[in-house]
Amino acid sequence: MVLLYFLMLILYLDRVTISMVGVRIKSAFHLSNTEFGWVLSSFVLAYALFEIPSGILGDRLGQRKVLLRIVVWWSVFTVLTGFVFGLTSLIAIRFLFGMGEAGAYPNSCGVISRWMPKTETSRGMSWLGMGAPTGFALAPVIVIPIAAAWGWRAPFFVNGILGLFWVLICWLWFRNEPREMKRIPMEETELIEKSRNYEKHGQPFPWKQIFRNTMLWALFFSYFCIQWANYFIIAWMPNYLQEGKHFSEKQMGNTMTFVAGGGFLAAFIFGISSDWLVRKKGNSTARKSVAIVSFWIMSVAIFISAHATNHVLVTVSFVAASFLLVIIVLTCFATCVDIGGDRVSTLTGIMNFCGQTGAFLMSMIFGKIVDITHSFEAPQFLMAILLVFAGMCWIKIDASKKIMLDHVHTPVLQTLKAVPVIK
Repeated sequence: MVLLYFLMLILYLDRVTISMVGVRIKSAFHLSNTEFGWVLSSFVLAYALFEIPSGILGDRLGQRKVLLRIVVWWSVFTVLTGFVFGLTSLIAIRFLFGMGEAGAYPNSCGVISRWMPKTETSRGMSWLGMGAPTGFALAPVIVIPIAAAWGWRAPFFVNGILGLFWVLICWLWFRNEPREMKRIPMEETELIEKSRNYEKHGQPFPWKQIFRNTMLWALFFSYFCIQWANYFIIAWMPNYLQEGKHFSEKQMGNTMTFVAGGGFLAAFIFGISSDWLVRKKGNSTARKSVAIVSFWIMSVAIFISAHATNHVLVTVSFVAASFLLVIIVLTCFATCVDIGGDRVSTLTGIMNFCGQTGAFLMSMIFGKIVDITHSFEAPQFLMAILLVFAGMCWIKIDASKKIMLDHVHTPVLQTLKAVPVIK
């Protein structure tokens, strides 16, 4: 879990760096908001396209090999971002950077499925959730001073090297299965393997069932909506605060740190409270109630931030939105672990593909709407409406239903289905 925590920390630090220096890059290359939107969306497009293949590879080859490839790739292209010389090279490098990052979350969920007991799934997810906002919070502290001292290119060089340290530790120490790790007692290994969500079916992935499953489509659409909001906070909010709400660069950095702090607190609380709620109410009720309430309150927070002119109120609204966003994202991932069996990475990859499609559209549409309307608030109203609809989707979602069960057609199962139920 500590290894995954630092994976997410470095991932978000690298991902957010371009937003932290976005105003400087736009000035250096004379980019409009629409053109900068193309840069951001090139990353998201590649990230979305390669989510499913990376998830499938993780399930087939093991998450360790795929995570090593992912972090090496994205670290190299983080460094290369510092060498771009214009709009075209910037779009190309960010596209390749997105290819590298694709699959980090799906394969991390696959690790949690293999390593965490069912009753601690949310606690495992909270480590991912805490790592992301920590990287988000460190970005202003690391990136802005380095950019101010040595220019906007320097932070990309520093951050790329950090990823390679993680690769070295993962390669030397981590293994896919508990029984492959040294110094783990056999009793602990057996305890994990008997109580985890991971189930080895050995069956082909049920693609037809996935596409016919309305519950999964509801999950995918809800994640589409939350990633629309998430990518606004990651990629557009620094520009929004400076140009839309007239924050100084220092005020923007402080606000981003507070927003990240809200996300970290949410992840910590989620890990404790969600597992408790699952034990009390069951997977279905626990996941459903948390998601619906969080989506709808978050829509209100986004609506308030669009109207607010006071800097404190804007900051408070975004801290609340970030808190709820992390709760929602972790609930979605935990649901994939609940229902995914031995195909958690593939299922999460499909969900994240849908989510990054939303992020891609947001990154393109946001800048275009701003340039047309000369208003940063208009895209936020659309975001608030999407969050309301996403909350409604969770009425259909049941986290207690395994996706692979209906696909298993063994003689034993068929016999059991034929036995009449005695009431």
